[in-house]
Amino acid sequence: MSRDDAIRAMLVLMPRVAQRLKRTTVPEQLRSMNLAPRHLSLLSHLVFDGPALVNELAARLEVAPTTVSLMVADLNRQGVVERKADPSDRRRTIVSLTEDPETRGAINSWLARGADAWEKALDPLTPQERAMFVRTMEAYESGASGVTE
Repeated sequence: MSRDDAIRAMLVLMPRVAQRLKRTTVPEQLRSMNLAPRHLSLLSHLVFDGPALVNELAARLEVAPTTVSLMVADLNRQGVVERKADPSDRRRTIVSLTEDPETRGAINSWLARGADAWEKALDPLTPQERAMFVRTMEAYESGASGVTE
C-alpha cells in the first residue's frame, strides 16, 4: 500500500472509529456520574497498573497534577476511587479504585470491550510492530492536535 493510499484509508477509518467510541455505552451503574473519556483514561491506569500517586497519574496522562486532582476529587465524591495518604509521605495522595465490587465490575466491563478489541488487533503483530503502531498513533495524535515535537 502506498503512503497516499494509507493516508486515504486512515482518513476514512478514523471518523468511523471516533463515532464508534462515542457510541460506547457506559454501564448502568456509572451513567449518572457523567464520566468522560478523560475519566476512562485515568480509570484504565488504575485498573491495569493499580493504585498510584496523583503525580504518577498526571505523568501517565500527560496532564497537570492539578487536573488529575480535580478528576480524582470528582471520582472520589461519586464513590469510584478512593484517596489515601501515602504512609511514607503524608503530603502525597495514593489513588485507587473503590473496593465496591459493583462499581469495580462496571468499570472493568466498560474497559473490557476496548481491551478485547485491541488484543485482537495487536495479537498478530510482533512486539516491534506493536511498538511501531503505538508510536505511530502517538505521532498522529500529536500532529492532529497541532503539537509539534
